[in-house]
Amino acid sequence: MATTTPTPAGRSSARVHVQRFGTFLSNMIMPNIPALIAWGLLTALFIDVGWLPNADLATMVGPTIHYLLPILIAATGGRMVYGDRGAVVGAFAVMGAIAGSDLLVAEFNAKLAADAPQLGQVHMFIGAMILGPLAAYVMKRADALWEGKVKAGFEMLVNMFSAGIVAFVMAIVGFWVVAPVVNEIMDVLGNAVETLVDNNLLPLTSLLIEPAKVFFLNNAINHGVLTPLGLTEAAQNGKSVLFLLEANPGPGLGLLLAYSVFGRGIAKATAPGAAIIHFLGGIHEIYFPYVLMKPKLIVAMIAGGMTGVAINVAFDVGLRAPAAPGSIFAVYAQTARGSYLGVTLAVFASAAVTFAVAAVLLKLDKSDDEGDLTAATSSMESMKGKKSIASTALAGGAGAGAATATATRAITSIVFACDAGMGSSAMGASVLRKKIHDAGHGEVTVVNKAIANLDDTYDLVVTHQDLTDRARQKTPSAVHVSVDNFMASPRYDEIVQMVDEGNRA
Repeated sequence: MATTTPTPAGRSSARVHVQRFGTFLSNMIMPNIPALIAWGLLTALFIDVGWLPNADLATMVGPTIHYLLPILIAATGGRMVYGDRGAVVGAFAVMGAIAGSDLLVAEFNAKLAADAPQLGQVHMFIGAMILGPLAAYVMKRADALWEGKVKAGFEMLVNMFSAGIVAFVMAIVGFWVVAPVVNEIMDVLGNAVETLVDNNLLPLTSLLIEPAKVFFLNNAINHGVLTPLGLTEAAQNGKSVLFLLEANPGPGLGLLLAYSVFGRGIAKATAPGAAIIHFLGGIHEIYFPYVLMKPKLIVAMIAGGMTGVAINVAFDVGLRAPAAPGSIFAVYAQTARGSYLGVTLAVFASAAVTFAVAAVLLKLDKSDDEGDLTAATSSMESMKGKKSIASTALAGGAGAGAATATATRAITSIVFACDAGMGSSAMGASVLRKKIHDAGHGEVTVVNKAIANLDDTYDLVVTHQDLTDRARQKTPSAVHVSVDNFMASPRYDEIVQMVDEGNRA
C-alpha cells in the first residue's frame, strides 16, 4: 500500500461530481428503506388485491406513502445538512409541497369532464429531496447571521422562533414554487417511461443503467428517478417494474459464474464467493471490479440486463417497493402477487444470457487477469489524475511493487466507507474487524459509514479505489487505504500489519 498525493481541485472529474450527487440522494433514501419495506408489506397484505385483504388496515397505505415517507426523506436530508435542527425545518417544509401538489391536482381534476379519468396524487419524493436539504441550508445560513450576537438569556427564544419562521417560509416556498415544478417533472418523467413501455423500449434503459452501476453512478439514476416514479406507480397499481431495472441480481450472478468457470487466476478463485455474496447478500458492488478488469464484459451485463427487463415487461410483473439490498431474498419479499413467475424467469434468464456472453468473451480473451487488472487500475488512475494507495492487487496480492505503508501513529479507529454505508462497507468492516481482533487488537474499533457521513476523526479509512478521492476530502488527516475488491483479504492483512507497527510504536 503506497501513499497518495491529493488530486488538484481543478482535476475533479464529472464522474466524481455525479457520484457525489448520487450518494447524497442515496443517503436520503437508504436510511428510510425499512419504512418503504413496511409500506410494501402493508400493500402486499391488506389492499383489496393483497394476500389478506382488510379494508380497515388498508387505510394506512395511502397516508404512509403520501405523507410519512416524504416527511421522513426530507427530515433525513435536512439532518445531513444541519443536524436535528435541519431535520425539523426540512420535514415541515415538505408539507408545503405536499399540500401545494394536492391543490394543483384538485384544480386540474375539477376542469375535467365528468367521465374523464382523474389525475392521481403526486407523491412528493423529489420535493422532499429538494426541500429537506434546502430548508436545512437556509436554517444554517440564518443561524450564522446572528451567531454570537444574541443577548444572554434569549438564546432559546431566538433558536426556537427562528427555526419556526424558517420552516414556515420554506413551507410557503414548497407550496408555491416546489410543488408546481415537481408536478411538471413527474409528469414529464412519467410520460417518458410510459412511452418506453408502450413502444417496448424499456429494455434500452440497460444501456445506461448497467455501465452506470460499475462506475458507481447508479444512485443518481436509481434514487433520483426510478424510486420516486416506481413508488408513484406502485401506489396506483400495486407494483412497478421500475424497481427491477437496477435491482435485478441476475446479470451480476451470470458474470461471476462465467468467471468461476472460464476465468483465470485470482479472478476465477474469488468469483464463486463473490457470487454468493452478490446474489444472496445483495451487495452488487462486489462484481464491479470484475467488469472493470475487462471492460468489454459490459456488453454481457447490458445483454443480461436487457433480457431481464424484456421478460419483466412481457409478463407485466413488478415489485411493491424498492428491493434493498438487491438480494434475491429482498426481490422476492417485495414481489407483487402474481409476479413471481415472471420475476424468477427474468432473474435467471438474465443470468444465463450474461453468463453465455461473458463466457464467449472470456474464452476469446488470452490476456492474464492480473495484467488486465493492473492496466485497468492504471487507466483509472490516469483518469482520476492520481496514484491509488493500493492499486495493483485483486484478492491475492497480484500486483508487484505495492509498498507497505508505515504507520506513524497508533491506530485505534478504522472506518470502511462506501457509497451508501450499508452494503459493501458493512461486509468489509466485518472482515476487517475479525482479522484485527483475532490479531489481538481489541482496542481498535472498525465501523462502516457512508462517505457523505464521514468526519475527520478516524485514524484509517478503507474505501474502494474509485471512491477514495471523495473519502479523502472528508477525512484529510487519516491514512487512506484503497482496495479494488471488497474480498481483497491481502489488503486487510496489510492493514493488520500496519496496526501492529503503529500500536507498538
